[in-house]
Amino acid sequence: MLLLTFLTLRVFAQVTKSPEEIEREKRFQEAAAKAGTDTAAAYGWKHSVVSGLNVTQISFTDWVQGGENALAYTLWLRGSSIQEMEKTTWTNAYKLAFGQTRLGTQGLRKADDDIYLEGLLVYKMGIYINPYFSATFRSQFAKGFQYDDQGNRTPVSKFFDPAYITQSIGVAYKPAAEVTTRLGAGVREVLTSRYNVYAGGEKTKVDGGLESVTDVDWKFAKNMVLTSKLEIFAPFKTLDRMIVRSDNVISAKVNEYIVTTLSVQLINDVTASPRTQVKEVLALGLSYTLL
Repeated sequence: MLLLTFLTLRVFAQVTKSPEEIEREKRFQEAAAKAGTDTAAAYGWKHSVVSGLNVTQISFTDWVQGGENALAYTLWLRGSSIQEMEKTTWTNAYKLAFGQTRLGTQGLRKADDDIYLEGLLVYKMGIYINPYFSATFRSQFAKGFQYDDQGNRTPVSKFFDPAYITQSIGVAYKPAAEVTTRLGAGVREVLTSRYNVYAGGEKTKVDGGLESVTDVDWKFAKNMVLTSKLEIFAPFKTLDRMIVRSDNVISAKVNEYIVTTLSVQLINDVTASPRTQVKEVLALGLSYTLL
């Protein structure tokens, strides 16, 4: 009897709701359903692949003011695959680039050559600070040479010689949507076969140490993006001889397919060179989004 009375009062209360109450409840239900859909859509894999070609060509015919013919090109591909889950974020990033240049009668010389792979697994414990595990690999495609004043060349590197592998575990901090930084303990391996100078005169060099990596992905204008990565590795045995690598790229989209980029790379690794290495490239080329 009490149950029947309760059900009767509940039905009566629903029937006698005002139009405003009914409308308010409807809006609440629609918002809740949309929130559930958005949350589900945020999880899963997201892939991004962009490729491009930069070409520079200068040709002279009967040009009395002097000059030499020149040709330079760079093929590149950048991409990422990110799996976003409730408790983890798994990011796989890769960058491939190869370029050559010809000046006058010198023949083609390598101007850019990079293979870079990175895997990063972050476990979400809080809003700003979370534990992580990462692994990176870096090498090159083709032989590298040094040239003297007479044009004679000496081979100094080749595919997988050297190759750099770094694995680390620690904590990641995200102070802003555009910035992610992490600090941890890791192992850095340098693998060589012929060019042992990169491994301190040995074929393989393994160092334990502290690793710090900071990534910036900042869209500071409607069509301009700054992408920066600062990597620091300090071996435990020689903390005062840190290995520093900084890659910085500013990209500006002219339209859907044409992009101009300014790239600046700095490397401070006393094992390879006692001086800081700097490479700067300003390029205008074609860009195409594959995914």
